[in-house]
Amino acid sequence: MTGTSGQDARACEGKEGKTKEELELASAYVSDAQYNRNVFFDTSPRAVSLYLLYNRRLLRVSVYFFILLDLSLAVCEEPAVWPLPPWATMLAELLCLHVFALRLVHYAKVIPRDKFWKDPKNICMMAILALTLVDMIVYGALHAAGFYALRWSRVLRPLLLVNVTEGRQLRRAIRSIRNALPQILSLFLLFIFSILIFSLMALKLFGKRGLATADGAAYFSNYGDAAFELYVLVTTANSPDVMMPAYDAGSAFALFFIVYIVVNTYIFMSVFLAVVFNNYKKYLKEEVRQLVRAKRRKMARAFAVLRELPEDGGRGEPLVGRASWTRLVRSVRPDISRAHTELLWSVSDDDNRGAIDERSFVQLADLLNIEVITLKSRPHPLDRLCPAFYRSAPSRLVRRSVRHRAFAAAYDVIILINAVFIGLDEKQPMIANSEWGFLALYLLEILLKLYVIEPRTFFSAHSFWNWFDTLIVVSALIATVVNAALESSGGYTSRQILDIVFILRVLRLIRVVDSIKRFRTIMNTLIRIGPAILTFGQLILVVYYVFAVVGMELFAGKVKFYEDAGDPARLDCGNALLRGSAFARLGYCKNNFNHAGAAFVLLVQLTVVNQWHILCSGFTAVTHESARIYFVLFHVVVVIVVINIFVAFVLEAFFLEYSLDKSDLHTELEKKIEQLQLGVAQDAVEDNLVAAMETSDHEQPAEQSESAAPKLVFKIASKRYRTVDALLQRLFEADLEREDADVHDGDGNFANPSFGAA
Repeated sequence: MTGTSGQDARACEGKEGKTKEELELASAYVSDAQYNRNVFFDTSPRAVSLYLLYNRRLLRVSVYFFILLDLSLAVCEEPAVWPLPPWATMLAELLCLHVFALRLVHYAKVIPRDKFWKDPKNICMMAILALTLVDMIVYGALHAAGFYALRWSRVLRPLLLVNVTEGRQLRRAIRSIRNALPQILSLFLLFIFSILIFSLMALKLFGKRGLATADGAAYFSNYGDAAFELYVLVTTANSPDVMMPAYDAGSAFALFFIVYIVVNTYIFMSVFLAVVFNNYKKYLKEEVRQLVRAKRRKMARAFAVLRELPEDGGRGEPLVGRASWTRLVRSVRPDISRAHTELLWSVSDDDNRGAIDERSFVQLADLLNIEVITLKSRPHPLDRLCPAFYRSAPSRLVRRSVRHRAFAAAYDVIILINAVFIGLDEKQPMIANSEWGFLALYLLEILLKLYVIEPRTFFSAHSFWNWFDTLIVVSALIATVVNAALESSGGYTSRQILDIVFILRVLRLIRVVDSIKRFRTIMNTLIRIGPAILTFGQLILVVYYVFAVVGMELFAGKVKFYEDAGDPARLDCGNALLRGSAFARLGYCKNNFNHAGAAFVLLVQLTVVNQWHILCSGFTAVTHESARIYFVLFHVVVVIVVINIFVAFVLEAFFLEYSLDKSDLHTELEKKIEQLQLGVAQDAVEDNLVAAMETSDHEQPAEQSESAAPKLVFKIASKRYRTVDALLQRLFEADLEREDADVHDGDGNFANPSFGAA
């Protein structure tokens, strides 16, 4: 095998120029397939080189950095949390626009011109950049002349996050919501019709009875108020307050509200969740199906670039040799280890031909997306420095004791006892002094683990829980010592340090999650679906940002918060129109739109929906009744549509991950690892949060590292996905049609999916 590889390498060196270009083109195809990028790039050598540069991690991260910088400018613009001169924020935004423009020009250089101008996201990006530049010029001129100026282009900033090339998951979510809107709108109109019918009945039943609310206001006196109050009742925010005047007047009137709640809150909202998710899932499934087709076609094109025909000119099957395959893998994944590469080749070339066919080649993208943990066996420094002592009977007894499950169980009990002591009165001397005992036990645990585990492995880059334990214990020790020193001096006692001590003590209790199997399984599942949750987090950020900017323009300065509790203005939030209102009486003055930070907090409160009608009434009182439109629109967009889709998708992904079986590719990898005798028992490496979060080399379990012959073994992190698209593909795997297996197309590239550009 080694000789064959050397011959292949020398053959490749003979045609170095052409091979380099072919390798770059093939690696571009494979990289796109691995990360499900669906870009119609130009296949000329110069364009391919630019495209590979375009996809460099550093450039992609820099784009997100400048997007976040652009979005964060709202914190420093009027109304501002930390005010900066307008020229400073505009100069920073101009820098961001320059970066986005350069990125767009770079993208235009790697795809055909006609495709560039037909791609909606490129047109949107250019429109956003142009409109923002125009707004900056107009705003600067008006501000310099002393006139009122409105930065209306701020509402366009989150659209940059949507339309950058890297925002394909976010665009996919928005497209799926957009395509599902007709069905969602039909149900929503029926829901509104139901509310209007009940509002009309309420107006006729209660409007002429002279009833009043607890605040003395007229009860269902006009149709608009009746419709709004009943809409709020769907969210249960004003229950049972809205029912009580009618219920006090006659017990039979309770039947009206009970029927209304059953129909609109329980039936309509449940059906709404089902319709929203069902339609969203249908269109998302179609998007994923087209991504699967695109991925397979990309791999087929990569195979066509690298395939080698039989030397005798016969009609044998085209193959890709090992040398070309290895160079391709290392080009796509420069960080991949040689051992990992050999393992993947062994799976692909199962019959040891020295070359692979198209079927085996196409699965490379999926193989690269499987997490393979490399376990290295390293000797402990004490074993090298003083082997006689480290291998002595007492030392072996200590190491066996630390590795035993009883050791972990004992410290779980200690953590639980510590939790009880944390909840007791800190002023009691015994309780206060017990903290030193717990800190000593935790330090002893860390030292014992370092005695057993090789230190470099214990503090490896991805050893989450080891770092967590050490940082928490050391920080708690330092904070406790500092706080004790300040208390003993009889002088100033820092309350902030004491708060830090309490927080660090409580954080240690998180370790219980890792020690209880059921908790661990749930947490592992949540970690795995994190990328999918992050996609919806971006969507919520976009919606929040738009509503925050609009809210600041509409309501900034209308409600004020006064920190001095004795200030008379605090009673009406600095606005006489709020005097005696529920908004001011409940102390909601700090819930305002006076800057971006306060606006985001208020929007979170509106998302929770509790008391949102009181918040709405406050801003309605200081502006106009039409201000209700803003709050109702936010509730419809965020709570009814986005949050419903978010909840349903998380449930679907959670159920998938919680009961996930291994795919065929995972099975083949595990079979090959076992066949090569390079495996480690699955129970030897605990499937805990460490395994769930680590992705690089790990230490082989101590028992195996001392007894087993292999110095390098592998473990499949079988339930992890490198990309969101891989999770989505698995989510809809059972629904993918057989026609999706077709990987051939007639030309050298292929069109984007019909749902829009990636």
